Amino acid sequence: MNKQLTAMQKWLAKQSIDVAFINEPNTIAYLSGYESDPHERILALTVFAGAPPFLFTPELEKEDAINSEWDYDVYGYLDNEDPWALIAEQIHSRSANIKNFAIEKDFLTVRRFEQLQNFFPTVTFSDITPKIQSMKLIKTTEEINKMMEAGKWADRAFEIGFNALKEGISEEEIVAEIEYQLKKEGIKEMSFETMVLTGDNAASPHGTPGKRQVQLNEFVLFDLGVVYNGYTSDATRTIAFGEPSKQAIEIYEIVLRAHNAALAAVKPGISAGELDRIAREIITEAGYGTYFTHRLGHGLGSSVHEFPSIMQDSDFIIQEGMCFSIEPGIYVPNVAGVRIEDCVVVTSDGCEVFTHTPKTYTSI
Repeated sequence: MNKQLTAMQKWLAKQSIDVAFINEPNTIAYLSGYESDPHERILALTVFAGAPPFLFTPELEKEDAINSEWDYDVYGYLDNEDPWALIAEQIHSRSANIKNFAIEKDFLTVRRFEQLQNFFPTVTFSDITPKIQSMKLIKTTEEINKMMEAGKWADRAFEIGFNALKEGISEEEIVAEIEYQLKKEGIKEMSFETMVLTGDNAASPHGTPGKRQVQLNEFVLFDLGVVYNGYTSDATRTIAFGEPSKQAIEIYEIVLRAHNAALAAVKPGISAGELDRIAREIITEAGYGTYFTHRLGHGLGSSVHEFPSIMQDSDFIIQEGMCFSIEPGIYVPNVAGVRIEDCVVVTSDGCEVFTHTPKTYTSI
């Protein structure tokens, strides 16, 4: 049994919780070592305080789960069967008198909760999400090494994207080139939908790449990451194609100063809110505060967005071994959108970044 699963069982016993029902795929992979995307079907890990755990998968994935590093029982279901009845049967066979049941309130849908509740109408349900967040918070050396490798592949993706830049190529075509080349080199999955935004499109922080073509004298924003052995990377670079306007270049330099100042401040003991304040004050004092419209950063690991949030007014204290992004941005409609992002692991006296593509103003 892996350390995470053992820790979960001990915590359940200490909290007098009889059983935990986990169905978020990344958490299942974290606790079991089995990775799967079940789509609309049911995938679940059930952990007990005083009994062996089991995996529950669609029947078509059962053999894969059995042949994974998971060492305990695996049960499957056919599409015409009621998965909830089968899950309840196995739970009752392991724990006859269930009083307290933990679920992931941040992930379990209302419909699925109601299905589960039908078979356990008298139990008390509690939220296990905060415990899972705290377990994932401090990364192991093995996890950090995987994220370092994922960061190297993000750097490779930037290289491919930058080399693809030419006048008249569309955002969609650049995305296709990045992902095609990475697949040829062995990367099977991106952390999220690759984002390439040109010119005024980049002024939408979470814009969607489309048919807009790269034009001379504008910025191109790349936001991307890969999944490597179950762990993610996430990074953003904004690069000039030609010479953007004087105001656009000014915006870039402000964002870069904010980014570097926040990076330099990362260390154990500082609060998440203080990190956000350091970057935000630089942008605000330069007159662009209303154009920095999101938090400074977010945690990452096996998921590309994890706890904690690096945001305003947060008194959450940063600790060694945490991993999160630093990504200030300024988005001025009809002028420019600039974001610079690195993800870091907190060290004993600072931090180390996962991506190393240069961040100084660069024009192609």
